[in-house]
Amino acid sequence: MTHQKSEAKESPESSRGWRTLRENLILIAIALCLALLIRTFVAEPRYIPSDSMLPTLHRGDRLVVEKISSFFHPPQFGDIVVFQPPEELQHRGYPKDQAFIKRIIGTPGKKVSIAGGKVYIDGQPIQEDYIAEPPILPMQERQVPPGEFFVMGDNRNDSNDSRYWGFLPKENIIGRAVFRF
Repeated sequence: MTHQKSEAKESPESSRGWRTLRENLILIAIALCLALLIRTFVAEPRYIPSDSMLPTLHRGDRLVVEKISSFFHPPQFGDIVVFQPPEELQHRGYPKDQAFIKRIIGTPGKKVSIAGGKVYIDGQPIQEDYIAEPPILPMQERQVPPGEFFVMGDNRNDSNDSRYWGFLPKENIIGRAVFRF
């Protein structure tokens, strides 16, 4: 008696199906890796959790934060930046991963002061057509140290900013807000 081995042969359709599935899984893996790389190093979405940037940004607004430009030039006066809280804020109970958003007012070496409802940089008042209202409380002149920034919310009288917790180290900056959606 002869025994025949039964061999299971894959049909061409079955082989094509596995190939398509494998290709799709590879495409999904590549897409996930690219999304992770882009979010980590290029840009990421954020939302506005408070009214500190009124009238420029409203609670619940979403924006794109780009992370590339800081490699080519430091943040500039007027840039709106997203950042991790500096140590002083962490000592006050804010978690390290909570993001803040403020406008850069003072860059390294500049002297910032507030008097008579106006913000002064190196003794000159700055034009601020983006604020909700002029700041009520005065502030004595402070010089921004190297590698740090003085930041304020556009809602000057309802903003937890550099007036209260000090300067923002450059390394805490996550990126610059580029557009709202």
